[in-house]
Amino acid sequence: MYLIMPQFVEVALPVPMRRSYSYRLPAQPSTSPCPGKRVKVPFGKQQLIGLITATKDSCELPDAQIKEIIEIIDDEPALSEPLYKLTLWAARYYFCSQGQMLTQALPVALRKGADAAPKSRTWLKLTDKAREAGITTLKRAPAQQKLAEMLWQHPLSLDEFNAMELSKAALKGLEDKDWVQREQVPVDINLGWRTALELGETPHKLNKEQAVAVAAINAAEGYACALLEGITGSGKTEVYLSVLEKILSEGKQALILVPEIGLTPQTIDRFRRRFKVEVAVIHSNLTDNQRLDAWRAGRSGEAAIIIGTRSALFTPMAFPGIIILDEEHDSSFKQQEGVGYHARDLAVMRGHLENIPVVLGSATPSLESLQNALSGRYRHLHLGERAGNAKKVRQGIIDIRNQPLKAGMSAALLNEMRLHLDAGNQVLLFLNRRGFAPALLCHECGHLHECDRCDAFFTVHQKLGEIRCHHCGNQYAIPRQCHNCGSTMLMGQGIGTEQLEQVLKEEFPKYPVVRIDRDTTRLKGSLENHLQAIHRGDYKILVGTQMLAKGHHFPDVTLVGLLDVDGALFSADFRAPERFGQLYTQVAGRAGRAAKPGTVLLQTHQSDNPILRELMHKGYGDFARGQLSERKQAALPPAWHMVLARAEAHRAEDAEAFLAAIAAMLPRDRGFEVIGPLPAPMDRKAGKHRRQLMFQAEQRQGLQQALEAILPAIDLLPEAKRCRWSLDRDPQDLL
Repeated sequence: MYLIMPQFVEVALPVPMRRSYSYRLPAQPSTSPCPGKRVKVPFGKQQLIGLITATKDSCELPDAQIKEIIEIIDDEPALSEPLYKLTLWAARYYFCSQGQMLTQALPVALRKGADAAPKSRTWLKLTDKAREAGITTLKRAPAQQKLAEMLWQHPLSLDEFNAMELSKAALKGLEDKDWVQREQVPVDINLGWRTALELGETPHKLNKEQAVAVAAINAAEGYACALLEGITGSGKTEVYLSVLEKILSEGKQALILVPEIGLTPQTIDRFRRRFKVEVAVIHSNLTDNQRLDAWRAGRSGEAAIIIGTRSALFTPMAFPGIIILDEEHDSSFKQQEGVGYHARDLAVMRGHLENIPVVLGSATPSLESLQNALSGRYRHLHLGERAGNAKKVRQGIIDIRNQPLKAGMSAALLNEMRLHLDAGNQVLLFLNRRGFAPALLCHECGHLHECDRCDAFFTVHQKLGEIRCHHCGNQYAIPRQCHNCGSTMLMGQGIGTEQLEQVLKEEFPKYPVVRIDRDTTRLKGSLENHLQAIHRGDYKILVGTQMLAKGHHFPDVTLVGLLDVDGALFSADFRAPERFGQLYTQVAGRAGRAAKPGTVLLQTHQSDNPILRELMHKGYGDFARGQLSERKQAALPPAWHMVLARAEAHRAEDAEAFLAAIAAMLPRDRGFEVIGPLPAPMDRKAGKHRRQLMFQAEQRQGLQQALEAILPAIDLLPEAKRCRWSLDRDPQDLL
């Protein structure tokens, strides 16, 4: 009996058109075609790499129009069946082409045609010369000593070295001394961890709530989603570790997603200390080859634990066991550029397709996850006690109306800082505005220098000697004269983290200050170096933006001050109260995480604001449930479901005409609502005018069907050629 080879394949390509393309197979292909395999094909004047979505025996196109594929790249499908199904489902859900979504699921190196099968790996090993000399001889080179100590325990692969962001200068120094040698080893996939899991440390004793949560997660067979709602400092990571012990001992892999690159080093360290297994790391600061190696380690099963940011969601697992999303509420899990997928929602769908449990953890769960938990779709687990000896923090509001301020700080806050610093503790000040000042003001005529491409003011960056727009990246040297009247009396208006750092150094000369924001952590490894210095106690005053608010454990921080939160209380975005509640709770959670009692002080001109009062007196849990009730009454997400159509054009009327044409096609029956077209909260950005159209539906399926019905017509609208447009499913940001 002979198998008849199909003659044609359907290929999804990384182009915005919502369709696949037909190609003819060569007479004798190098390997059999099947869905999920990569192929190189001619497309116009270029060659593209796409994925096979179907095989067929006939094609409707005339022979002259059908091109032949150049090669089938893979022997095995690059995507497993569950991941392949996930990407096809996501393409439909997020209204993008299959090719765009399929390529999201592959590392860049694979999109360029790299081999998906692992070949060889470089290992770093200590030489006999190093072991004879002893590590203590490196006391004057701490970075070299740290690396040598790690290699003394066991060799490191070059991938692990890069992922841990260790010092390359230290490695070169050790190699120059002939203390470290590189060894190229053919990849021998080691699955030893599946038969004998080795622990690197004794697990901590769980409290009652943690034990109940672990038992509930471990009891799940197949797919089940649990929301782990635990107050800051309640020991959610310890729950993850205990759950992983069971998963790994069963020979299954775990995928851990964190919202920020900054959280990966400490997360990796925690998991590596507990389990002596290979940990693959995936985030945007790695090179294409580093990400490919991590992807391969997950696919082969060599990496027992895969840790990464949003894009790591698509890492294949040979032995899928569990998916954990830490800080699931974080908006970083939603991709804003290109395909606007949400890693949290796709993680839940992937768990369903892989038939494995999913755990969503947060001290401040998103209203979407909270509603799913309260309605019974997710298992709802609570951690209400702080782990270990940590005490509940003391909270207070400082009313700064009519109060003199020094760089945004009140006398009451400065006095409290002195008490905590003099007691030998650390203080954290939160200000969500980087730069020296958020605007440049002419003291003579009052002119504020505005970006010439956006409806936004330039931020002053004094250290860099420039004014910069944080929305489009437009930048100039700090002007010497006012653009309006020519005066030289220019000054920064408002306070940014750079100015706050400068004033604190003058106010507290005895106590070292560190600033952590996007400007001070641009260089690779700089964030990790700052965090290590904080843990060593090198800095006593910590100044930062949201980067400091997320998941970090600072045992010596006993005072947290929030300098200016009033702007967050008033916003055109209906999610603003939820975001503020999450931010306040997360920042406050950095205080008093060890045995020392913590204090949180919030400066505001709105001391009677009901949102503030509810958060401080009732906590985030009750506040979030109140927000859910308000959203339901207002017919807003998550009670209703939303798609935001965005359009931008050089002429505002072009964007408006395009969205008006879409609005005319949408249903306006009961259960649907169309709002707009309206100007975006920031009307002009990067030289283009922006308009928005909101389409809401009471039923998710109704929204899906209504938009799918008109998508082909939208693509053909003549107005579409005059603007750039996108559809944002479940938008997280209306700005």
